[in-house]
Amino acid sequence: MAPRDKGRQRIEPGFGSDRSSGNDMRADPEDRPVAKRKATSRKSQKSKRGSSRRSRSSGGFVGLVRRALYWSFVLCIWGGIALAGTVLYFAAKMPQTTTWAIPDRAPNVKIVSVEGELIANRGASGGEAIGLHDMSPYIPEAVIAIEDRRFYSHFGVDPIGFARAMATNIISGRLVQGGSTITQQLAKNLFLTPDRTIERKVQEVLLALWLEQKYTKTQILEMYLNRVYLGSGSYGVAAASHRYFNKSAKEVTLPEAALLAGLLKAPSRLSPARDPKAARERSQLVLAAMREQGMIGSDELSVAMKQPTTRAASYWSGSEQYVADRVMEELPELIGEIPNDIVVDTTVDLGLQKLGEASIRDLISTNGEKLNVSQGALVSVDGTGAVRALVGGYDYANSQFDRASEAKRQPGSAFKPFVYLSALEKGLTPESIRNDAPIRIGKWTPGNYNGKYFGQVTLAEALARSLNSVSAQLVMEVGPATVVSTAHRLGIDSSLTSNASLALGTSEVTLLELTDSFVPFANGGYKAPVHIISRVTTNSGKLLYEYKGPAPNRVVSPRNLSMMNAMLSQTIETGTATKARFGWPAAGKTGTSQNFRDAWFIGYTSNLTTGVWFGNDNGKPTKKITGGSLPAIAWKDFMIAAHKGVPVAPLPGDYRLDKLIEEGNDILPESGVDPSAPSAQLDPGAQVGLGDQTGSTRPVPPGDVGQNGQTGRKTTLFDLIMGN
Repeated sequence: MAPRDKGRQRIEPGFGSDRSSGNDMRADPEDRPVAKRKATSRKSQKSKRGSSRRSRSSGGFVGLVRRALYWSFVLCIWGGIALAGTVLYFAAKMPQTTTWAIPDRAPNVKIVSVEGELIANRGASGGEAIGLHDMSPYIPEAVIAIEDRRFYSHFGVDPIGFARAMATNIISGRLVQGGSTITQQLAKNLFLTPDRTIERKVQEVLLALWLEQKYTKTQILEMYLNRVYLGSGSYGVAAASHRYFNKSAKEVTLPEAALLAGLLKAPSRLSPARDPKAARERSQLVLAAMREQGMIGSDELSVAMKQPTTRAASYWSGSEQYVADRVMEELPELIGEIPNDIVVDTTVDLGLQKLGEASIRDLISTNGEKLNVSQGALVSVDGTGAVRALVGGYDYANSQFDRASEAKRQPGSAFKPFVYLSALEKGLTPESIRNDAPIRIGKWTPGNYNGKYFGQVTLAEALARSLNSVSAQLVMEVGPATVVSTAHRLGIDSSLTSNASLALGTSEVTLLELTDSFVPFANGGYKAPVHIISRVTTNSGKLLYEYKGPAPNRVVSPRNLSMMNAMLSQTIETGTATKARFGWPAAGKTGTSQNFRDAWFIGYTSNLTTGVWFGNDNGKPTKKITGGSLPAIAWKDFMIAAHKGVPVAPLPGDYRLDKLIEEGNDILPESGVDPSAPSAQLDPGAQVGLGDQTGSTRPVPPGDVGQNGQTGRKTTLFDLIMGN
């Protein structure tokens, strides 16, 4: 077979042949690829080994950083997307911003004295809303220093502050700082619940941004300081200033402002009423923050740090709080629901209020343990029935029970003026004679304080000496129902038991109503409805209520008024209340209940009628305190101060007693309720000693002066004894 492609012959290399031939295809030694690649490969391998070592030593760390930055960037993007989605999701669940509005602040009731001085702020907030100009400049500075140092530069949310707080909390391992701005805190207080959820936090941020867009920084700060809770029931700096320091927010000092700002972290736990030491330590941190930010100097810091610890009572203190309680009790009946902030003008004289409080506190502090007495009360009323002072107890911070207007006690002999007035209205006079001797009414034998009797005495003598037997005789002569009617006519509101024991004051009454029922003796014979609120207005001045008072209603005739004042003045001049004399024409009546449980003195001048009570809440007997002792002394102390600068004026009436009682002539210390007196709960409506005859089971309504409450009266045992 012939070979293919004969024209193409393969040229075989000739090894060792002459290279000059053009057909020599052998490569030169230096051009031989195999040998050259091997050499290059060895060098390359050496170079790669060195490069790999350098890459692992330097290029690996850079790569790690690059990868970290890369993934951080990726996470930031996705985190931002997730955050935006979360915000949009929760934002979509919120109402339209056009419907957002600041909720009304809980209405405040500002209660002021007759001179316009603040007595108390009441209501849910406990304080009125005030502007920054009405606060001490230290207050907003202290709050900003400790709560939000970049308040004036951020836009409602402070990323820097938030990051700093988070870092501090992580480093410390516990929650040390909060990241919320003042604006965020305000948003939470205004609109949100205290729940700690993502949704609430997102809403807080959105609301803070809205607040910053709608209001100025000043407005935001004012709203915050007027609404924030500062412990002990105080909302806002005005309420807290009065609560802890008993002063206005304008008068707050630097260390006091620091204390208020420190409360924001934990109002209840850090309250000076609960833990004064913790409150002081926190306030010092606030002071240091103020110094760090240049708000105060080194000297100011040093002085403030040395201030003593503030100690606040565990409750509102001061007897004027009893007045505030009384106002809040009466207010709904006068104006109904309280829609907005209001101002209540009272009849109370704050100066007299403090005098009354001092007279009670001083005597109990001095004699309380020795005489086993722990409580006292005082009421002072002018001729119109306006309450000028009302002290409901020894210490309001320890007990808020008002013993002046709420506690009902047996008045003892302090009730006797109604008995004697009833007798005068039947035609008797101060010179009428009765026999002070042991008598028996049914199974009851009323006796005098120490068992002594004086025989034939005038009514004036019997009242001045507070003789129980004569009073019991008079009740039975005029009839218990008549005495009940007289008492109600003059101002007693409580239900009275219509029986012979009325003579000794066994029916319970309040100090306020008993004092008010003596006012007709001081003002010329006119009933004086007791009242404590004179006017109510809104903050803008709109009149909501004004006390006008009823038309004058004479309840004691001029004749009988003159006689009563002549007799009751002898109680102070020569009778059981000589310790009450203070240089003014005055009159009154002492009273002591069974076993010395209650001691009273109700006395008056033409200027004021004041009642005083001493006793114990648990009803335990005192150590023989009578109405002529501590009550008369407290009355005198109060009345001396209350009448300074007031022109002396006589009591109404010009009746002169034919026979004046000689002082010290066997005056009984005090004829209190006789232990053998029948209980007020027995035989309701029965006229003891008159057989089966009974009176009305209900108090007789007030009637005209001098009207006879009984008709067809039969001759009784007393008529035979007395020769009537």
